Amino acid sequence: MIGEPMPDPRSSIIDDLNQQMDAFFAAGKTAQVIPNGVGVDGPYKGTTAHHERLRKERDKLAPAVRAEAEKGVVGSVAEKNLGMHVKRVMLIAQENGFRFADNP
Repeated sequence: MIGEPMPDPRSSIIDDLNQQMDAFFAAGKTAQVIPNGVGVDGPYKGTTAHHERLRKERDKLAPAVRAEAEKGVVGSVAEKNLGMHVKRVMLIAQENGFRFADNP
């Protein structure tokens, strides 16, 4: 009480956390690895309505980009054929899970 030293709050928090972790693992549960970039609300941190609108526009272009990739062309040829910047073409390919000949 008065005149007694207070315990270090940092060490008491660490001790409490360690007890909770020991109880968690003692119950047979395991730690889960969550990949980078995955969040609660969306796949990207800071997703806003603006980003969602841009993604919808890119999704509309995805079939044309996929068709170019299926032809076996490289990204720079696809961007010339489609009239887009190469970074946009590569982003669409990355978001939709396909690759060009120059990106194995």
